[in-house]
Amino acid sequence: MLDTVNFWLATGFGLGLAPMAPGTFGSLLGIPLAWWLLSRQLGQQGAIMATLLLLAIPVCHVAARHYAGLDHGSIVADEYVAFPLAVIGLQAARHPLVMALAFGVYRFFDALKPPPIHLAEYVHGGFGIVLDDVIAALVTWVVIAIGLKLWQRRTSGQQLNS
Repeated sequence: MLDTVNFWLATGFGLGLAPMAPGTFGSLLGIPLAWWLLSRQLGQQGAIMATLLLLAIPVCHVAARHYAGLDHGSIVADEYVAFPLAVIGLQAARHPLVMALAFGVYRFFDALKPPPIHLAEYVHGGFGIVLDDVIAALVTWVVIAIGLKLWQRRTSGQQLNS
């Protein structure tokens, strides 16, 4: 029974079993989670995120044991739990276009795994499985936050010139 529950959590209720781009399909579950979290106070967002990430570690670890300890593509709990970090505290991400952009940037960094993200894959177990997604989400947060700041500066400059 617990193995079945863990399997469904690890595979994003089956989305991670998609034959193509399972990480992307699994990450989709992170969008409503992020949307919901953004309606909370920042302290609550952080506490909930910390709890979910800590819970994702054993879920991913147990699931990886079924795949000889590997971060198999069908294991997507790390993706959908980490994605909200990409927008945490950024109220502008409640706009669908900003959320979609954050999702695209997150998937880009998570799929390509540029440095330092790829280094997390050398950490064994559930912690390493979750860590690369956390780093990808944090890098995404920086990109989105900078983009939003530049956008605000651009639009406020245009208003001043009008």
